[in-house]
Amino acid sequence: MSSRSAILSLQGLHRSYKSGDNSLHVLNGVDLEVHAGEIVGLIGPSGSGKSSLLHAAGLLERPDQGRILIGGQDCTRMDDAKRTLVRLNAIGFVYQFHHLLPEFTALDNVALPQRIAGKSEAEARKRAASLLERLGLGARLQHQPAQLSGGEQQRVAVARALANRPGLILADEPTGNLDPHTSESVFQNIRDLTHEEGVAALIATHNLELAGFTDRVFALKDGHLEERAKAA
Repeated sequence: MSSRSAILSLQGLHRSYKSGDNSLHVLNGVDLEVHAGEIVGLIGPSGSGKSSLLHAAGLLERPDQGRILIGGQDCTRMDDAKRTLVRLNAIGFVYQFHHLLPEFTALDNVALPQRIAGKSEAEARKRAASLLERLGLGARLQHQPAQLSGGEQQRVAVARALANRPGLILADEPTGNLDPHTSESVFQNIRDLTHEEGVAALIATHNLELAGFTDRVFALKDGHLEERAKAA
C-alpha cells in the first residue's frame, strides 16, 4: 500500500538524546506504515526506543530528522497549536496506567472527551455506553474506577481512547500492569475494537505472546525496525 492510504506513515525517523558527552541514538531511519483496521505490534527490550517512537508518532516529541504523516497530513513541521489539534482529533492514547478520573463513573470518563470535543451530552453518553458494552462493561457503567478491577479500568481507558473516533490509536504497554490472563483478555478487546472501528493501532509491548494478537509485528533493534514473522 502507498503512504497515501496509510493512517500513520513514519518516514526516515531519527531521534537521539544527549547522555553526558555522548549521544544515544534510539531511532536510526525508522520507516513504518499502519493502515485503517490494522493493529501493528512493536516489541523490543526496555530502552530500545519504543516509547520514543510512539511519542514521535503521537506528536509529543519532534524527531531530529524524518517525516510524520497522519491521515495523509504532514505533521512534521506543524507548530505546537496545530499538533495539539491533530492529537485531539485524530489520535487516541492508551497508557500502562489508565489515568481515569476517580470521581467520575466509567460512563462519564468515556463521555467527557466527547463533551470537550463539542458533542451533546446525549450523543456522548450513547457512544460511551456502546463502547463500554462492547467491552463487556455494560453492568459497570455507573461504577467509579475504584469499584472496578484493573482489567475493567483499562477497558474503560480503551473506550475513552476510541470515544472521539480517532483514526489512530497509540498504546504504550497497555497491559503491562495486569496479570497474564487479564492482559490477554484486554489485548483481545483492543484488537477486536480496532478491527470493528476501522482504526489504525500501533501498540508497544514487551510481551511476545500478546504481540501474536496483532496483524504485523516489528522489533525495534539498534534503532531500526525489523518485521518479525508471526507464529502460525
